[in-house]
Amino acid sequence: MADFNGKAVIVTGASRGIGAETAKAFAAAGAHVVLSARSSDLIEALADEINAAGGTAVAQTADVGRWTDVEAMIERCRASFGKVDILVNNAGVIDPISPLAKSDPEAWSEAIDINLKGVYYGLRAVLPLMNARKSGVVVNISSGAATSPLEGWSHYCAGKAGAKMLTACANREAAAGVRVIGLSPGTVATDMQVKIRKSGINPVSRLDPSVHIPADWPAKAILWLCTDAGKPFDGDDVSLRDPDIRAQVGLG
Repeated sequence: MADFNGKAVIVTGASRGIGAETAKAFAAAGAHVVLSARSSDLIEALADEINAAGGTAVAQTADVGRWTDVEAMIERCRASFGKVDILVNNAGVIDPISPLAKSDPEAWSEAIDINLKGVYYGLRAVLPLMNARKSGVVVNISSGAATSPLEGWSHYCAGKAGAKMLTACANREAAAGVRVIGLSPGTVATDMQVKIRKSGINPVSRLDPSVHIPADWPAKAILWLCTDAGKPFDGDDVSLRDPDIRAQVGLG
């Protein structure tokens, strides 16, 4: 396991799934972690679990679709740990799954707020701090949906496509020593896949659950991307479906 001793890490969408596993992995590697999500009870319970195991974690309730919440999240990290070394923009929603012609404009817009604007807000908040220190990594959780259109997912595909471009733009603008990179984990055994399967819309909903990878695989990949081994992929999306990438991360 890579050594992140003393690093200050923020993980959004940390209440469950990839976010929770990533937070636990960073804490186990010695990092100080800020757990962020809209579900206060879940992240507070996870912070207690990490601290009881000898790690260091604090919970900060935030909706990444709100700029003021993201500002407060960053300030909580600075107040608690003095800096921000790593930001994992993981928060995302698949709801509402619906054909575009029948979509609810307000709900569609809310999904874009989280899946796209939430990534922008995170980048906007931390890049000035990281650029000033000439050090830092931002990992944006992407998806195959960023490049592959899927029925019923116009909000998700559009949001992830925008986030993919934000990764590329931000990395070009980042100061030397600051890295921005994306991870496309593929299909992961999380609550999101339960919702997708229930919808019955598009081929992803009909995948056999046995093909979904466990949530700790993307977590391990995120830590790997934050080491020097991930530098060749800066500004791009790394696909965890790639057998070569899996081998480099040390996955099966």
